[in-house]
Amino acid sequence: MSKNDIGEYFTANPEQVLENILENVLVFLKSRKDRNAVSLVCKSWYQVEAYTRSDLFIGNCYAVSPKRVTDRFKRIRSLCLKGKPRFADFSLMPNDWGACFTPWVNVMSGCYRALEKIYLKRMCISDDDLAVIGKSFVGFKEIVLVCCDGFGTSGLAIIASHCRNLRVLELVEDEVSDDEIDWISCFPMDGTSNLESLCFDCVESPINFDALERLVARSPFLKKLRLNRYVSIEQLHRLILRAPQLTHLGTGSFSPMEGIGPQHDNIEPDYGSAFAACRSITCLSGFREIAPEYLRHIVPVCANLTSLNLSYANIDAEQLKPAIRQCHKLQVFWTLDSICDEGLQAVADTCKDLRELRVFPIDPSENAEGPVSEVGLLAISIGCRKLRSILYFCQQMTNAAVIAMSNNCPDLVVFRLCIIGRYTPDRVTGEPMDEGFGAIVKNCKKLTRLAISGLLTDKAFSYIGEYGKLVRTLSVAFNGESDMGLKYVLEGCTNLQKLEIRDSPFGDAALLSGLHHFYNMRFVWLSSCRVTQHGCMEVAKRLPKLVVEVFRRDEEEGGERDDFVDTLYMYRSLDGPRADAPQFVKIL
Repeated sequence: MSKNDIGEYFTANPEQVLENILENVLVFLKSRKDRNAVSLVCKSWYQVEAYTRSDLFIGNCYAVSPKRVTDRFKRIRSLCLKGKPRFADFSLMPNDWGACFTPWVNVMSGCYRALEKIYLKRMCISDDDLAVIGKSFVGFKEIVLVCCDGFGTSGLAIIASHCRNLRVLELVEDEVSDDEIDWISCFPMDGTSNLESLCFDCVESPINFDALERLVARSPFLKKLRLNRYVSIEQLHRLILRAPQLTHLGTGSFSPMEGIGPQHDNIEPDYGSAFAACRSITCLSGFREIAPEYLRHIVPVCANLTSLNLSYANIDAEQLKPAIRQCHKLQVFWTLDSICDEGLQAVADTCKDLRELRVFPIDPSENAEGPVSEVGLLAISIGCRKLRSILYFCQQMTNAAVIAMSNNCPDLVVFRLCIIGRYTPDRVTGEPMDEGFGAIVKNCKKLTRLAISGLLTDKAFSYIGEYGKLVRTLSVAFNGESDMGLKYVLEGCTNLQKLEIRDSPFGDAALLSGLHHFYNMRFVWLSSCRVTQHGCMEVAKRLPKLVVEVFRRDEEEGGERDDFVDTLYMYRSLDGPRADAPQFVKIL
């Protein structure tokens, strides 16, 4: 085609040429935010963006119907879908609420034959759904299920046997029923396996270890392996000898089989040498049912670790120190509070590059004496100045320690302080924790996620509304003074996307103050607050495109009660109220 021909074609078909150019540009655009912005420019850009999108993220499975999705996007290869809100993790969301994957997979099986990846979080996925996946998507490669339920080892067997190109099977904090099926043996036995990641630490049933060992041996590309508590440390030793190329290892129970151990005359394997041979390991987790004296065996790999998860390991500071003092490259550390403030001090002394810290309670009851306190938090803030994210459960705290963290770690993006006792003031002064949380939102300019606890007044919420302009997720539990507190937040936090509140004194006036902003949010959750049926109906009336769900499980029990709703859950949806709401959910 000559230059003149090209010029004539462009003159005759300018829109088609521009769409072709735009299509070739958009295939390189990966950011969801950027793609969403592009789709809003005009109708032709909207169509081209939809045609070129291959990765799809849906933060609420009820925000849009499966058919609307498949009508718009024709070439999806990767789906990320989320269901229940996060408070479902705390048993606040009934199991039979919904978020079923069935309608999604049934529609996608006829439209997305080239689908390769599925990531689900807090969804209910059945064995039948897994069967549809295994039989419908011929090139399927990755499935990741996080906090999901509804399936069992029968479904895993179908995935293992039918997905011949499977590279990733990750089960994270799922509820998996034991169907007494040997699902590990269902992976193809012939030739080399393409597996790159196999994680099943949440599966509470024994596995066929011999089949697992054979699978690992014929998986040269396996980088990530996380084992359940039915895999002993002796069996772990055999596996890591088979797979020295591993970079991520979940260690299973990390305790010996009965009859073998340092207290017996039996000769144990050289665990330390086996770990030393795995020079590629950078992430270590698991340690379920740990025998603390075996923790010393991981020391040979600690120098290369960037992530260490001990959130199942009931160990103390003295048991932790030999390992943690070698972890100079550590960036992510999860632990139980059994390591006490002394253990956190050891972390602070060594892990100068730490970016994320999570400290979970070994005993979450309010009456327990907390082993970590403001002392540990202060030590971390002084020693780990690069910290970006922290989740810290404790029984007591001071404003001074929180203020120090805001000054020492100004790059914090996530700050979640969970003081377990209700309405707990500053341990030293007896004052509310207002100034501590105020300092966090003032000094940490990049903060996007905040969880607050302890005794707080409206003043703390006014700080959040005034300075928390980038906060997207706010979690509130057992605190608050009046409706003004929530009003400050809803009027001030212009980027707020997810709001989670439980056991706080906020009522209708606070709820109605957010009418201007609810359409811009992904969801609002209020449980055990002072919101009434009338207030919820007012929101539904004034915002008809918002789905307003009210949970009232005890209505059938009879008796007089006030008009406060047990739980309010609101979310935006392009397709209106869902059709699968259970009886205890009333959609206004």
